[in-house]
Amino acid sequence: MVDSSTEALAALQQLEENGKLKDRLAIIRISDPISTEVGGSCPSPSKRNSDASVSNFDGPTPASLEADLSHYKELFSKLRFSYLEQVTKEKFLRAIVGDPPVIVGHNENMELETQLADVKAELKARKEDARVMIEEMEQMGRDLASRYKNVELQTTQLSTLPASIENLESTIAELRAKQIATVDPSDPDDTSSSQNLPLPATLALLAEREAELAALNRQLAAVHNTLPRKTREAEAVERERSVLERRKSDAIAQAREAQRKKQQGESDGLKEMGRWYKGAEEILKELVGTQA
Repeated sequence: MVDSSTEALAALQQLEENGKLKDRLAIIRISDPISTEVGGSCPSPSKRNSDASVSNFDGPTPASLEADLSHYKELFSKLRFSYLEQVTKEKFLRAIVGDPPVIVGHNENMELETQLADVKAELKARKEDARVMIEEMEQMGRDLASRYKNVELQTTQLSTLPASIENLESTIAELRAKQIATVDPSDPDDTSSSQNLPLPATLALLAEREAELAALNRQLAAVHNTLPRKTREAEAVERERSVLERRKSDAIAQAREAQRKKQQGESDGLKEMGRWYKGAEEILKELVGTQA
């Protein structure tokens, strides 16, 4: 690959040195028939009766060519009008001063009108064909310009390709050397060593990894099946824990309140209630003993 790219680069440099590359890749300059005479010399400004820039012939651009085209279209339109005017005047004068004078009748005018209509229709069809051809040529010109830019870009890339290939190959060699240096043959789980296995060992390792993956998938499926039940149990435990937390908070609050009252010497009513229950118990015992 390096040899082929080197040969291509050498051929490209040889074409550039000989000056043939631009000639082979250059698009046909449509301004040549306008800017050159029969002898191949550029017309002088005195011989050119137009206001277009003469310097455009040395380095034509799309804008300058468009300006020249519009200019020459206008000149040819004026020339055609002047020609038709002069020819019509000449024919009219010859018809009048001729001996005998030529007098055109109505029937002849009608025939000429018919011929003129046919000629106009044919001219219109040819103009349409010319318009379609011009559009196709413009589209082809744009395509060629785009392809020319792509060729120039690819030529530039081709000139830098061998150096890039050499850098990549040197980088690959360095990475391979580092990989070989870091390989531990005694470690079966070493990823770098597993990447250098022969095909049968690689297939066996692949089958083992696939079996492990299948086992993990089965475990995941089992966990996924038990997940709703575990979720419901967790929700029930969470509700019970919330109830117990509230009870705990209430008990702590009551204990703190009782401790505060005890420290302040206030009666919490438990002693009075105990004495009342004790008195009631003695009364009940006496009543039971009396009845017995």
